[in-house]
Amino acid sequence: MELNGYRIMWLFVFFDLPTDTKKDRKNASGFRTSLLKDGFSMMQYSVYIRHCASSESADVHEKRIHTLLPPLGKVSVLRITDKQFGNILNFWGKAEVPKTPQPTQLELF
Repeated sequence: MELNGYRIMWLFVFFDLPTDTKKDRKNASGFRTSLLKDGFSMMQYSVYIRHCASSESADVHEKRIHTLLPPLGKVSVLRITDKQFGNILNFWGKAEVPKTPQPTQLELF
């Protein structure tokens, strides 16, 4: 089957987990670590994304997330097509961040 922008999926995982107690913090950290091990990337602190080659692949990862759920908090999963993901707009702050100076080139000859 040919891959196209309507079949390829992106999974977004949004979560709000409590961090009041040491156990809560450990659960939240474990959940984030598990997402990373499952191939997700952090988009924002409580938003993780993952590329899936098909809807069936997205099903597998959604089921896996369900098994990773911490006992408290809220977790939401959103599935969108690659075509929809291509329309995302990302904005960063207006303040210019100073560029780090480039190292000088070393000449050997």
